[in-house]
Amino acid sequence: MTLVDASSWIEFLRQRASTAGLRVKAMLGRGEAAWCELTLVELWNGAQEQAEKTVIKELEAEMRLYTINEHVWAKARALARRCRDRGVTAPTTDIIVAACASQYSLDLEHCDRHFDQIVPIARTL
Repeated sequence: MTLVDASSWIEFLRQRASTAGLRVKAMLGRGEAAWCELTLVELWNGAQEQAEKTVIKELEAEMRLYTINEHVWAKARALARRCRDRGVTAPTTDIIVAACASQYSLDLEHCDRHFDQIVPIARTL
């Protein structure tokens, strides 16, 4: 199972012919895509077109949703500290999504350069 970050979902929802959008489409076809609560909020907050909103609503009914529970929050705090100690500055939302993927032992699909720095640090937690 792969936790898909909002960056890749956006590529898919806006039907961009990007590698990230195509990866999400393939994962959906194989039943391997998932999201967390934070990603879902980000998508609803950024949905611009009615078509995007319709797809998000349809996916909500069938997608695996990983909760951001107290274990994820604890891991996110630890990850934020480690990132800062290593000189990595990243958005809080990305740290939480990476912590969620780490907590549930999920792969992480993204097209956001912050994750290139965060994910290796998350693997050390």
